[in-house]
Amino acid sequence: MKVLIIGAGGKTGKLVVERALAAGHQVTALVHADEEHQEKEHFPDAVDVIHGDARNPSRLDQVMTGQHAVIDAIGEHTPFRKTDLEASSAKVILDVMKRNNVKRLIVISVLGVGDSEDQATGFYHHLLMPFFLRGALPDKANMEAEIERSGLDFVIVRPPVLSDSDPTGNVYVVPPGKLAHKITRADLAQFLVDQVNSDTYLGQEVTIANS
Repeated sequence: MKVLIIGAGGKTGKLVVERALAAGHQVTALVHADEEHQEKEHFPDAVDVIHGDARNPSRLDQVMTGQHAVIDAIGEHTPFRKTDLEASSAKVILDVMKRNNVKRLIVISVLGVGDSEDQATGFYHHLLMPFFLRGALPDKANMEAEIERSGLDFVIVRPPVLSDSDPTGNVYVVPPGKLAHKITRADLAQFLVDQVNSDTYLGQEVTIANS
């Protein structure tokens, strides 16, 4: 399948590209950087690397044509600052997807949005959410709302603390009332790519963690 990965230049985004290629998908990577940064050097030759801003509808139209699914891996580098980056990007992404008849969107949100607040550990709830994530949480919540009312096929993935450790291969969807501790970026990336061909969690917001 043809998969557009937005936010492909980030830590998780690069792993999503890697896993999507390994799954046999034809990958287009949208990277928010100027050509002078030579981000293309960090991707395999098989990846079609495009530089641009996901909030630019004309640029996004150029890369959306012919895609079968979109994985939104946009992440804010300063999650403690107030921003509307993810919500405003989602609005444009959704509009362009509809215009190009692309139905499936898989997106990274964060633990603590909506009812997943009940799945946060004490450390996450009392330290990370009010301080480190105080800017990202409302932006993610607004992003989720845009997606939920879009009418598209979506999977919203809410990871807890991310680790750069090696993949474990063990990922589970955390049920209501259970706590989510952490997950490796590589395992998160694999779960996102798995949703391209799976209908199991379609139309849902899921919290995932390493078992």
